[in-house]
Amino acid sequence: MRLFYQAKYRFIESRQKAYIVSAVVLALGVAAMGRNVATLGSWQNYGVDFLGGSLVQVAFQEPVTTAELRSALVEINPTITQFGGADANEFQIRGPLADDASITEVALEIETLLTENLPGRAFEVRNTELVGAKVGGELQRQALFAVLFSFLLTLIYLAMRFELRFGLAAVIATAHDILITLGFLAAFQVEIALPTVAAILTILGYSLNDTIVVFDRIRENMRAKGARKRDPVDLVNQSINETLPRTVLTSSTTLAVLLALLILGGAVIRDFTIVLILGVVIGTYSSIFVASPALIEIQKRWGMGTTEKKQKPEPATV
Repeated sequence: MRLFYQAKYRFIESRQKAYIVSAVVLALGVAAMGRNVATLGSWQNYGVDFLGGSLVQVAFQEPVTTAELRSALVEINPTITQFGGADANEFQIRGPLADDASITEVALEIETLLTENLPGRAFEVRNTELVGAKVGGELQRQALFAVLFSFLLTLIYLAMRFELRFGLAAVIATAHDILITLGFLAAFQVEIALPTVAAILTILGYSLNDTIVVFDRIRENMRAKGARKRDPVDLVNQSINETLPRTVLTSSTTLAVLLALLILGGAVIRDFTIVLILGVVIGTYSSIFVASPALIEIQKRWGMGTTEKKQKPEPATV
């Protein structure tokens, strides 16, 4: 049994509506980034990995709430994440880094505040990490470089493997996915840490893979006999429909795994999983409604290119 067997959906004809949807979502993302600049001082909610600071993991022997911890540590204004659900007694405490502080001093300060403000609550400090402000700034630059470098490699690979216009369309679609994801992160003030950057790079790879599958079928159909005489919109629609079963099945199975991770994985990987789920949905959408229409727009200016096989000249007729 084949899903969407002989589907004949007219995706490209709906590209104007898709453009409007993408524009609205991007505008909301930009507005959220502006709000964050006004309220947080930066366009994203950067975590300890990028701003510098302390990260202390604490486990209590008796039940304690996040509100009690936050009240006990109000002097350092931390961000607190609970592990293992509402009934767990293990927490991750993130706070700003004091000047010239050491790991021992940070752990001691946390222990002192918890001991003084939560008397009788036995606990254990299981892990302590520090990230300096200079290291955090360097990580921001490296993350940006990783994304831009991946764009460049994508363009080079597709220009060599296909044609330049395929690479340009793929970069447009991938940039679209990254911008919408960043807008989502800004809107919900999801903390940006190294796992979040890893999720964004994973989204880039997933979106690119899905786009290449569609582009490969477009190229095959462009090489078919008589392709030059066909309407490019019909040809691209046919290619999308032919790869639709693969696209839907791949996305649905990936989402099933990610939803299981979201439900069962706990707070440690929750943000990472949410970003991946968003990326799979956006990547599937963009390969159909962004990358393929972008290729059509480029072809209007560049023509069909050289993908069609040369045909033998037909004999002259009287």
